[in-house]
Amino acid sequence: MSETKTALVTGANKGIGYEIAAGLGALGWSVGVGSRDAERGEAAVAKLRAAGVDAFGVPIDVTDDASVTAAAELLGERDGGLDVLVNNAAITGGMPQEPTKVDPATVRTVVETNVLGVIRVTNAMLPLLRRSPSPRIVNMSSTVGSLARQTAPGAQTGPISAAYATSKTFLNAVTIQYAKELADTNILINAGCPGFCATDLNGFRGVRTPEQGAAIAIHLATLPDGGPTGTFHDDDGPVPW
Repeated sequence: MSETKTALVTGANKGIGYEIAAGLGALGWSVGVGSRDAERGEAAVAKLRAAGVDAFGVPIDVTDDASVTAAAELLGERDGGLDVLVNNAAITGGMPQEPTKVDPATVRTVVETNVLGVIRVTNAMLPLLRRSPSPRIVNMSSTVGSLARQTAPGAQTGPISAAYATSKTFLNAVTIQYAKELADTNILINAGCPGFCATDLNGFRGVRTPEQGAAIAIHLATLPDGGPTGTFHDDDGPVPW
């Protein structure tokens, strides 16, 4: 592998994913801009390069096996390995999502991207990550997936959501299982919450900027050797599961 660290950020052509790519690029890293839409991905790459980032496009649809396999092959041929994977791509599935009214197909679609997509991409990239001296995996979650916060009296946890919120709870559980399996390796895997950021995911209703939201991913992506694994953090520290 090259001495320059290489990262892959899924869903990086806009919003928080783009800012994660920009932040890692500002550290001198080579950043793969994962995007389901190749044209939008290349536009983001051009913008990042204009800002001095060593960015390159990685066409990837996290719901498609062949697409994910091709992305892993591209990274292997280009860099020989991977230092950091940020699983950022996600969808809400649209609102409202009251459990008594939600279409089960909506839940299935959201889980396919937000959970199964993370498993699919992580497993495809693990052989490349194992070649790194300090591999890191960051799963972008949300505090709406925290069962502790969802059940705390008077807590403000957003709208009732049988698809999006539960997908993040599912993702948190998956993150823990990966950490348990990889405990004897040098791979650190953690979940991070960006906070309520103004992005098209929520109709730009958020109160934080995408750049602010990217900070937790950059922190977890650059943890020192021996750092925490199997944790859930936001900017203020640990988030209860």
